[in-house]
Amino acid sequence: MDLLFATVLTLAVVYDLRERRIPNALTVGGLCAALVLRLAIDPASAVGGLQGAGLGLAVALPLFALGAFGAGDGKLVIAMGAFLGWEGLPAALLVTGIVGGLLSLAYAVRRGVILPVLYQTRDLALYCVTLGQAGERHTLSAPSGTTVPYGVAIAIGAAFVWMMGAPLP
Repeated sequence: MDLLFATVLTLAVVYDLRERRIPNALTVGGLCAALVLRLAIDPASAVGGLQGAGLGLAVALPLFALGAFGAGDGKLVIAMGAFLGWEGLPAALLVTGIVGGLLSLAYAVRRGVILPVLYQTRDLALYCVTLGQAGERHTLSAPSGTTVPYGVAIAIGAAFVWMMGAPLP
């Protein structure tokens, strides 16, 4: 299970950095493999994997719907939930958020677009808080959109929690 988990994380980073996408074969395959292995190793742990995947879906779907997350990133979070279970995923998401924020700032500074990115972030927050009555929703496909390989942050968050002792079945 550990080798499969590390392989999925590593391939997600490689694909996201090279192609700015994470293939379905990797994310959906990782999700299915994690659940099947959980079922084979300890049938009771399969429930924890399903709960983790459900939690991942609950977090990723709104971010994707807002245009703040790519579909591959969302599916990677769901797969990580299947591996880490509902117990390990919240900590991984916290680390992912911190790493992702730092990564986003670094990309914006490197590209010289820090002020537009901060304005877009403000607009998106205002849009969310007012339920679309104010602000503006910038998406990844917008001409002014700045993309970041967020799969890297997701992989770092999941790997960090795993290395800190979150048990895989």
